[in-house]
Amino acid sequence: MKKVTTKRLIASAVLAVSTVTTTPAMAEGTLACEPGETYIMNVMVSSHPYWVPVYQGFKQAAEAFGCNTVFSGTPDYDITKQIASFEQDLVKAPAGILLHPMQSDPFIEPINRAIETGTEVATFAADSPNSNRTAYITSDNHAEAKFAAEEIVSQIGDSAEYAVLENPGQSNHDLRVTALVSYMETHYPNMKLVGRQATNQDSNAAYRATASIVQANPDLGAIWIPEAGSAEGAVAAILEAKSDVLIMHADVTPATLEHIKAGNIHMALNPNQGMQGFMGFLSVFFAAHSDVFDPFNDYKVSGFNPMQIPYVDNGFAVITQDNADSFDLNTYMADRDPS
Repeated sequence: MKKVTTKRLIASAVLAVSTVTTTPAMAEGTLACEPGETYIMNVMVSSHPYWVPVYQGFKQAAEAFGCNTVFSGTPDYDITKQIASFEQDLVKAPAGILLHPMQSDPFIEPINRAIETGTEVATFAADSPNSNRTAYITSDNHAEAKFAAEEIVSQIGDSAEYAVLENPGQSNHDLRVTALVSYMETHYPNMKLVGRQATNQDSNAAYRATASIVQANPDLGAIWIPEAGSAEGAVAAILEAKSDVLIMHADVTPATLEHIKAGNIHMALNPNQGMQGFMGFLSVFFAAHSDVFDPFNDYKVSGFNPMQIPYVDNGFAVITQDNADSFDLNTYMADRDPS
């Protein structure tokens, strides 16, 4: 069977479009980057392993269109520093930026200013919905929370105690927690929330918080965590206490993957990171090349970019002992350029 590459798939799609239209905007070569045209992916905590497959997907899509890419951001969990890195990116005048905003509102003005000066912006995984960003790509955080709630109930019953850790201020993490608590209250009113503490992706803070929750609630049955950094600390505290608490979390790191393999963590719900980056690039690329189509709306008189994609669901995977090997980052990156 002939191998179908990503580049060939996209090229075929572009060819199909070009053969069924005579619109001047769809002239041959429109869906390709000019020499030097660059797209940037900007994140916070830039060393976190979560970004690696996302950027790989971003690069794979960019290469199919002949575009340059740059990975950017700040190594710190600091909104001021991330905004500063975003401002530095704008100095390079990229065609577009795929942004993971640490917090939504502080990024409204920088995003709007970027777009006004010619750099298109799409967000991923976390959003700035009140800005003029043209697209938002993420997994369905409500669906993740519902899945987690149903799994917890299936494992420990519908009249048990549970706890959550949280990371207030980051939109996707907020939703993963508030949606699960709301779902439990609506569908399983006998489930009792006995602990809720902010750990802000800090494994040490999560260790202390979890140890405190476990000590105060000896009948604790499960804990839900919206990200993997806090899960690393939580599992250490639960193992140390020799407590029989079911752990579920979103995202994955090499450390939590090993705990899943060992049976210390029940499962993780992981956004399809490669798809997130791939669709993220396409969204920001088409925002920068919105002249390729003429939609049936008022964009010409209102002046807005017709490439508006309010929400793209990149899906999520369920990681268990049975399929954990498929999520080994070293294996994934073995044949890839890490830059």
